[in-house]
Amino acid sequence: MKKRLDLLMVERALAPSREKAKAYIMSGDVYVNGQKEDKAGTMFQETVKIEVRGNTLPYVSRGGLKLEKAMNNFGVSLEGKVSMDVGASTGGFTDCMLQNGAVKVYSIDVGYGQLDWGLRNDPRVVCMEKTNIRYVVPEDIQEAPQFSSIDVSFISLTKVLLPVRNLLTEDGEIVCLIKPQFEAGREKVGKKGVVRDPAVHLEVIEKVMAYAMSIALEPQHLSFSPIKGPEGNIEYLLHLRKRPEGTICESALEVSPEAVVQEAHGQLD
Repeated sequence: MKKRLDLLMVERALAPSREKAKAYIMSGDVYVNGQKEDKAGTMFQETVKIEVRGNTLPYVSRGGLKLEKAMNNFGVSLEGKVSMDVGASTGGFTDCMLQNGAVKVYSIDVGYGQLDWGLRNDPRVVCMEKTNIRYVVPEDIQEAPQFSSIDVSFISLTKVLLPVRNLLTEDGEIVCLIKPQFEAGREKVGKKGVVRDPAVHLEVIEKVMAYAMSIALEPQHLSFSPIKGPEGNIEYLLHLRKRPEGTICESALEVSPEAVVQEAHGQLD
């Protein structure tokens, strides 16, 4: 009898959940009969040999590695904080937050049924599915978050940052993922939705930063994501701090966006 690869991995205790199994597979760490397998849904006989090689993910999805880098590089501490994960999906960011001391996480996503089962049943997690962050108001959540991550697709951050800012405590922080393919004009997006031109990357970073400063969010740090997006896009991590409404913000970055783009392309291209 044949079964899905992710299911076989859970049955053999090679992964704690199907979501985690999928994350291992997507990371290229799973080999079947000595051959790398990159599809969780591929069917195999129950007798097949499965190996998980390399460093297995500490989080339920690769997304956790993105926030982990931001926390390590930007000096972000979540110990004892109420946090929010916008665009939670399977919950890689949520998982990272909890493992780094967050006492509560509001996991928000427009989708349904994606959040890892273990996180869904964690009393520290408030699962807000079928929820568009643009329409969430302070009355919808019990405690104002002190920190929020943003990892959204098919929408510009210029549509999302203000609603998130309005939910945060004073002096709250944001780490958002800048995805050039969803910020650049259509004419600048290549085949399969990939944006390769460093000049376009710089343009969208500066656009997002300018918008953030216009709504009293001060840029603190900028780096690039340690892993590319699903189609191979380089993505960027921007750390913002909330300032009083009406504040005229300037960038507090210690590194130029040009240098970050150059380093990203040097390491990931």
